[in-house]
Order: sequence, then structure tokens, then C-alpha cells
Amino acid sequence: MIIVKSLAFLNNETIPQKYTCDGKNVNPALQISNIPKEAKSLVLIVDDPDAPKGTWTHWIVFNIDPTIKMIEEDDVPKGGILGINTSSKIGYEGPCPPLGETHRYFFKVYALDTIFSSETRGANKKQIEKAMENHVIDKGELVGLYSRA
Repeated sequence: MIIVKSLAFLNNETIPQKYTCDGKNVNPALQISNIPKEAKSLVLIVDDPDAPKGTWTHWIVFNIDPTIKMIEEDDVPKGGILGINTSSKIGYEGPCPPLGETHRYFFKVYALDTIFSSETRGANKKQIEKAMENHVIDKGELVGLYSRA
């Protein structure tokens, strides 16, 4: 299993405000390890299954270089191409749950046996998941929590 860790928060712990809509709204640094040697690319999907209108996608990055060990704070990882989040924007959108609610944010990393074509640029989560079918060789995730006062 791929291991995904953050330098900013532990699994199932609170995401610091800096990485949310209440702060700088930048992605946290992520450490990725135990990537299969046969992986040709990685996909990162960050989503919130607790959103009131269904799962909210906060960040999609695909074609990430599988030799990567770290995604730096406020950065697109090496080789990465950004997809479209639920707000119809390209790039990272930090946690921003309704006031008084605690939501879970899943930072999911998938190892694939393929690399997507550059025409996939700007794809949404549904399109990326469809393209990933039959190509995932391993995955891992980190869960962060966030609530607004």
C-alpha cells in the first residue's frame, strides 16, 4: 500500500487553518512512499465526502512522476497536470465546510500502469476516474479533518 503522510497534520487529525479557505488556501506538503516500481504515473485526488450536496473535489493532479517522494507546500508535483475541482477551477481549493460542521478530507494517491495523454488536461474527477479504470496498481490515502467556528 502507498503511504501518504503530511508534515502539517497526522492521519485523522485536524488540518491546520493555513491550508483551508480560512487561511492561505495552499496545499499542504505531502510525503509519498512505498510506490510500486512498475508505476508509470501517480494521480492525487483530494475530496470531501461529507459535503452537503455530495462529494466535493478539492484538488486533482495526474501524470505525477512516480519517483516523487514529496509534494511541496503550495506546489504542483513534478510532471503533474491539474484537473478541474468541483468549483470548476483548476488547482487546489482548501477545506471550507459549512460553519459548525467537521468534514473529512481524503488525500488519495493512486499508482497507475499508464500515463494519460495531454488532452486529459482540465479533466474533472469523473473523467479521471473513468480513465483510471483497469490501470490502478496500488493506492494510499491520508485523511484530515477540518471544521469552522
